[in-house]
Amino acid sequence: MDYQPVIVKVHPRPSSSKSSPEARYWRQFKHPVFVKEYAPVTSVHFSPTKLHRYAVTAATRVQLYAPRTQKVTKTISRFKDIARSGCIRADGKLLVAGDDTGLIQVFDINSRAILRTFDSHKQAVHVTKFSSLAPTQVLSCSDDTTVRIWDVPSQSCTTTFTAHTDYVRSGQSSTSSPHLHLTGSYDATVRLFDSRSGHCEMVMNPAGGSTGGNVPVEQVLMFPSGTVAVSSAGSILRVWDLVAGGRCVRALSNHQKTVTAIAFDSTASRLLTGGLDQMVKVYDVSTYKVVHTMRYPAPVLCLAVSPDETHIAAGMTDGTLSVRRRNPKPSETQFDASLAAAVLRSGTFETFLGGTLPAIGLGTVKGKGKAKPLGDVNEFRIESRRAKRLKGYDKLLKGFKYSAALDSVLRKQVPPTTTFALIQELIHRDGLRIALAGRDDVLLEPVLRVLVKHATDPRFGEMVCDIAGLVIQMYTPILGQSPLIDSLFLRLRKKVQTELRFQKEIRRTKGALDMIFSAVASTNLPLR
Repeated sequence: MDYQPVIVKVHPRPSSSKSSPEARYWRQFKHPVFVKEYAPVTSVHFSPTKLHRYAVTAATRVQLYAPRTQKVTKTISRFKDIARSGCIRADGKLLVAGDDTGLIQVFDINSRAILRTFDSHKQAVHVTKFSSLAPTQVLSCSDDTTVRIWDVPSQSCTTTFTAHTDYVRSGQSSTSSPHLHLTGSYDATVRLFDSRSGHCEMVMNPAGGSTGGNVPVEQVLMFPSGTVAVSSAGSILRVWDLVAGGRCVRALSNHQKTVTAIAFDSTASRLLTGGLDQMVKVYDVSTYKVVHTMRYPAPVLCLAVSPDETHIAAGMTDGTLSVRRRNPKPSETQFDASLAAAVLRSGTFETFLGGTLPAIGLGTVKGKGKAKPLGDVNEFRIESRRAKRLKGYDKLLKGFKYSAALDSVLRKQVPPTTTFALIQELIHRDGLRIALAGRDDVLLEPVLRVLVKHATDPRFGEMVCDIAGLVIQMYTPILGQSPLIDSLFLRLRKKVQTELRFQKEIRRTKGALDMIFSAVASTNLPLR
């Protein structure tokens, strides 16, 4: 009879947030690169076009970074005061930014030349953004309480909204209509303006009162559909239904301090928020539950996710820019490769030939498997099956070297399921005592460390108790001769005592809950 390898049993692992697919995805954004600026980073914006360079606004300059190298490619420093809200247009050719003097400037990114200047604001301009549907239109929000719409070709203000009564520090043009603009102000209101009428069409009051309360609105964000908006006032995040007249449908309070940044991922299925509590939280917009949390070394002022979802950039109050990167899977880049191939095949000569030429400059991928020889259909074929290679511990077990087999699975890189599967096999063979016998303190140490580590693991707890009883029975006479072994035995005892106390507390809690549930059930019984 052939030797049967050890069967490693698969144990169901308890579910946890750390092992959920959502958490695994966001943990792929790792190895953050920290860039130190000499002033707080107040704005980060990714270019919608390919390569997705991002503009970082800090102090009196706006810098453009390359996402692959995290190096500065352009620096725009033609500002007289602190720069604000550097925003790249959808075609990636122009950049608009304001400053604390109230001046708004439009730059050519390649030459860094000033193309347009708008100087109607009387105080600092904190928001300057291009409209995604009207590329020649710029939205600006200022501390002079006004919101203005600018026409870039004519260098003139087309609409001015004056409904706010305090600083306007956040705003966005709708991605569903070029005429709608959402703003948030320190007068504690969120307003929806229509440039066709020139008036405020909807007022959303986070405080719920007529005076608006005293909590300023820090950020606003509109869903791509244009029917739902999100705002932050203090540590509270609110979701507004614009179709229902600006009704608040959700209020979320997962941050401990003021929420200063709001951003969507590329599909708007996840909402990211950053705050002064140094946390960035990820919400699932279908349930508005937090699915992941990221910690940063300083309070977060701004946040952005690249359109291809490979980078998360965050600016902080201490002047640190943090960029986390995720390596996309090959399946995610497959579309780009096919698109590049289509571009190569779109030449005039290849089109004339019907696109039969191979893609120029593209390599071919060979299959990993070997080519199978083809013979006659009626040919009699004999297939040879390759014998499976035994693992190291299986070879030792096959040779009845029980002690060496046990040592081979006590290493740190061996998963515990394999370790306890081999110990179970030794128990079935009545070889566990043989494998544990004759060990000095050096060989006994890894056995005790495994017992200490997995004493409270529900998958192996019963087996750990059996092994620990056998080890104590065999090595009680040598206690006191090795300080290391004595300390491991004490740790094992302490861990078992802690687990026993924990189990007693669980039983007490379970009994209390059973009493509460039974009392509730008895009160809800129908009367006859």
